[in-house]
Amino acid sequence: MRQTRPVAPSTRPLIGLTTYVDTARWGVWDVPAAVLHATYVAALQRAGARPILLPPDPGDDGVLDRLDGLVVTGGPDVDPRLDGRPASDDAAPIPERDSYELLLWHGARARDVPTLGICRGLQTMVLAHGGSLIPDLDDAGYGTAHREVPGTYTEHEVALEEGSTIAGIYGTTRMRVNSSHHQAIADPGSTVPTGWADDGVIEVCEIPEARFAIGVQWHPEHPDRLSADLPLLRALVEAASR
Repeated sequence: MRQTRPVAPSTRPLIGLTTYVDTARWGVWDVPAAVLHATYVAALQRAGARPILLPPDPGDDGVLDRLDGLVVTGGPDVDPRLDGRPASDDAAPIPERDSYELLLWHGARARDVPTLGICRGLQTMVLAHGGSLIPDLDDAGYGTAHREVPGTYTEHEVALEEGSTIAGIYGTTRMRVNSSHHQAIADPGSTVPTGWADDGVIEVCEIPEARFAIGVQWHPEHPDRLSADLPLLRALVEAASR
């Protein structure tokens, strides 16, 4: 497995995490909020970063000038109209999040800010680079269970391209990952696929010419996977530290 050096507290890089926009309850409040699972924050802290939550701010990517790295996080389906599909009755698009995350991805590439896309973040990455999505894996007839019930995780095998950045990070070309998604990559656009489930679903895309730009379909921030997936988060932190 790839060895990573610990990051000293004084040099912990600032890494932005995109957030949900949803109704949240705490104390006496039940209001619209910009929120994110605390597991993302804990995972980045363990990897040696100072995480910063990024509420949607469509039209302004200037925060990237103050960040060392970026994580485009998981969440609900992106608007199907972003890759030319008709609006779906069961979709609940969050336009401000979609537009902001696409803006951040393009802005990060222009500045070469190290970026990791997680689940929905991989799909956002691909859409930003001209790709498209499979609307529903069950409807498309894929055999591997990538999500049995919303809000739960399954596990399956992933094959990694030999010589790819992702294979170098994990030190292997085959591994188990967790999974909780019903959409997936149909066309990777100008990104380079470097990981696949056994049913052919794309699980990893990279931009080789970038300092660090990787999207994964699984959830490395999940507490049950954090030890196994810490090399990926630390690789992001190392790239952000340079």
